[in-house]
Amino acid sequence: MPWVDQVRQLFDRAGAPMTFRLDRQADYEHFVAGVQLTDILTDLSADLAQCHLLLPQEALGSFPGAGSDLSRGHWSPAAAVLIRELTALARRWVTKPVITRGMHPGAAIVLDAAAGLMRAQLDAVDAAGPALLQRAPRPSVVARIRVLVPARFRSAMAWSLTPLTVPGPRPTAAATADPSPAADDTGLRPPPPHPDVTRPPPQIAADQMPSYVAVIMDGNGRWAEQRGLSRSDGHRAGILALRETVYGALDIGLRNLTLYAFSTENWKRDPEEIAVILSAFQYELDEGPIRDLDVRQRWAGQSGRLPEELVQALTRQERRTRARTGMTLTVCINYGGRDEITRTAAALARATRAGEVNPDHIGPDDFTRHLPHPDMPDVDLLWRTGNEQRTSNFLPWHATYAELYFTPGYWPDVDRRDLWQAITEYSRRQRRHGAVPAPLASPENHLPSPHVQPDPCPLTRSSSE
Repeated sequence: MPWVDQVRQLFDRAGAPMTFRLDRQADYEHFVAGVQLTDILTDLSADLAQCHLLLPQEALGSFPGAGSDLSRGHWSPAAAVLIRELTALARRWVTKPVITRGMHPGAAIVLDAAAGLMRAQLDAVDAAGPALLQRAPRPSVVARIRVLVPARFRSAMAWSLTPLTVPGPRPTAAATADPSPAADDTGLRPPPPHPDVTRPPPQIAADQMPSYVAVIMDGNGRWAEQRGLSRSDGHRAGILALRETVYGALDIGLRNLTLYAFSTENWKRDPEEIAVILSAFQYELDEGPIRDLDVRQRWAGQSGRLPEELVQALTRQERRTRARTGMTLTVCINYGGRDEITRTAAALARATRAGEVNPDHIGPDDFTRHLPHPDMPDVDLLWRTGNEQRTSNFLPWHATYAELYFTPGYWPDVDRRDLWQAITEYSRRQRRHGAVPAPLASPENHLPSPHVQPDPCPLTRSSSE
């Protein structure tokens, strides 16, 4: 996996990104699992020498006795069948030609050659038999030549037809007259101060702070129409409000922020308006100031109808920022909540059919594990602007217990102070999640009203009452 990551970075720098598609996520996962299983089978002898048997537990359970035989160094018929089945499974998993479709030919050839070498390695595992327990099998020189020579020939031709550009360093703050605060020793900048030098409210206790805020950014078009502008102008103004919200989230110490940018239903709009929205987000990804903040960026949605350049920019930023720890920013583009649940249910059904999940014991955790972002926490506060009071197919799984907060102003008028006000309102609410509220601290609050006489014996009332 480190090798794959390094190759991806090199292709990005060369101007030929190794594009991955969300709708092929299961194929990528199977390919990685096949690589790992091939590695485990190859190193079986070395692992057994250290008293480790790293074969998948599910497979060991299907072949009783095979695991104990291998642990003792005994090549039994059960062990032979187990290794043969695992080798066939790994071969199916690394044979995924669909994962390279749409990639630059150079990247596709690299992955195809890697898969070919894996299959040659698995052939060597199959041919080793009992010797697999004594030494790691290696494919023959002839087998390696059969993979590498055609791959090198195809690769040379692909790269000879591709103009490559390696971008130089980005301009420094001095060169661009950037007024934002100076970067720290990691190269990341703090958010710029509010124009009025307003600071976030200091009185919110840590246990009253939301961990996760999700925002429906509504009202760009209506904001523009009120001012005699085009709806596209409203979307451009909305980008400035987006930046302000991210700055405010960092200022107040929010851990997770998700922004609803473009829904699966928004494709019904005018094509010119759609083009402006998507191009504005691509510019923000490639050139916007959020790039230099301590923000881990993620994308939720489908790639299907999005421009390829935008998909590449989204995935590039995910990889580029994945080690940042200041805040996780998830942008939902071509996202629909019901679509997300439907695709997750399909993934869970496939896992059940493959025997990875017991259908009689499926619970919420199983469903969560098959979501596109299984580590995404539950939403604490869902805020919508634009004077609308509905959730519009936004994060239905994660926002089940979210506090809802609606404001009348349109999104382009928002700045970080509005986010702070939303969080302040959240801190005043009592969240029970179905439990009984805690008793009030003051005993006076438990006394009956002076205008109501208490019943001296409520359990002895007559049935006529």
